[in-house]
Amino acid sequence: MSAPPVSRTRSFSVVLAVELWERFGYYGMQGVLLLFLVHALHFPEINATLLMGAFAALTYAIPAAGGWLGDRVTGSRRAVIAGSLTLSFGYALLGLATFVPAMLYAGMGLVAVGNGLFKPNAANLVRRIYDGDDARIDAAFTLYYMAVNVGSMVSLLLTPWLAAHVGWFAPFATCSAGLLSGLASVLLGRRALEHVGSEPDFRPFPVTSVLFTCGGVLVSTALVGIILSSQSLAKAIVWLAGLSVLIGWTAIYLRSDRRARAGLRLVGLLVMETILFFIFYEQTSTSLILFAEHNVRQDFTIAGHTLFSLTAGQLQALNPFWIILASPILARVYARMAAAGRDFSIASKFVAGFGLVTLAFAIWWLSAAWSPEPMISPWVMFWAYGAQSTGELLISALGLAFIARYVDRRIGAFMSGAYFLSVGISMYLGSFVASMAALPAASSTADPAATLPVYADLFRMLTLVGAGGTILFALLLPLARKWDREFQQTGG
Repeated sequence: MSAPPVSRTRSFSVVLAVELWERFGYYGMQGVLLLFLVHALHFPEINATLLMGAFAALTYAIPAAGGWLGDRVTGSRRAVIAGSLTLSFGYALLGLATFVPAMLYAGMGLVAVGNGLFKPNAANLVRRIYDGDDARIDAAFTLYYMAVNVGSMVSLLLTPWLAAHVGWFAPFATCSAGLLSGLASVLLGRRALEHVGSEPDFRPFPVTSVLFTCGGVLVSTALVGIILSSQSLAKAIVWLAGLSVLIGWTAIYLRSDRRARAGLRLVGLLVMETILFFIFYEQTSTSLILFAEHNVRQDFTIAGHTLFSLTAGQLQALNPFWIILASPILARVYARMAAAGRDFSIASKFVAGFGLVTLAFAIWWLSAAWSPEPMISPWVMFWAYGAQSTGELLISALGLAFIARYVDRRIGAFMSGAYFLSVGISMYLGSFVASMAALPAASSTADPAATLPVYADLFRMLTLVGAGGTILFALLLPLARKWDREFQQTGG
């Protein structure tokens, strides 16, 4: 008697579990890495900010290759397992950099490569689970985004505390252990995923492919470490990678039929909007964490009574907190609108999201510009993160959904990787924007009265750019709707 078929919900829950642990590790690392560079390894703030940008760019760029590997060589399921192992080793090496600083670039290289293997292929598994069900794809990716932010919030509260009370090794070791827990989740739930994956997952995995994959990981890690140690080389490589994806997208477009071209045009427009969004998002791990360290009080008070306290690193946890709060509300709104036959298009969601991101930076700008004292209330961070995070849900959470909806499944993992590469380029640009407010030397004793107007100027510029982007994307909505109709009318 054959086993009963595995439900979509069960398959989805396994991917969700491993993604939750992966985000626990990644955001836990990100929550302390900039402060680790500045305070433990004594990087000047401006150098640390630019290194964070190059690291983020490569971390998001490598998934283009990882997606191809999952599509053509390993299969998405195997790539997720390999990525989990690589990430675990990478976090362990970052912890060892506390004692042997030379380990820093090797650890960052392993994290970037591991993310490249994991990220596009985990997303591709979700896409395969809900393939052909557009109504559930948006809701699934929104809930997926919410659930993995549970891991992010816990780690962002935990790792800065560990760094302050135990030492710098402890947070990175905890992130490494988290990835091993994620790997255990996918191995224990392997039956729920045995029918899900890309074509190579359903073929034997020869020794030559194993050696090719392992060799590729080692070589890529060495190359990323070399690139990160040179700012000029990092800049050149990021732009070269962006050019290669543009060429690849163009080649795919020229070979595609009419239906596919309509979808690819719409994807191109939405990716450009995503690039602008992530310039703003990169401020979370760069200028906003330094702003919080220099100019934001730690105690949340009401009527003179302290409710709780958060350090500069822990304030980043407000981002996943708001995502968890807003995700089920948005998912229900999407479902009700779909049931009523009223489509809130992805392009429209992007415009609304940009409006909220602009509001967030307006709150930061006006609070810094109008504050009568150099140390502002942390409630400013609370409400501004609320607007930014809801905007993120309307943009970033649906980035993978529009790939799933408008791209041929045969190139799904590659296009997911190309999407992440575009994100990487924008985060690299975001680090340059953030460096405008970074101190030229490593210092935690800077005069708050001197740094506050610098941050006010930065946030004012971002507010104006955000407002301009919102207006532009609203004007482009008719064009996006036209391409969507063409895609649907030609069999999309």
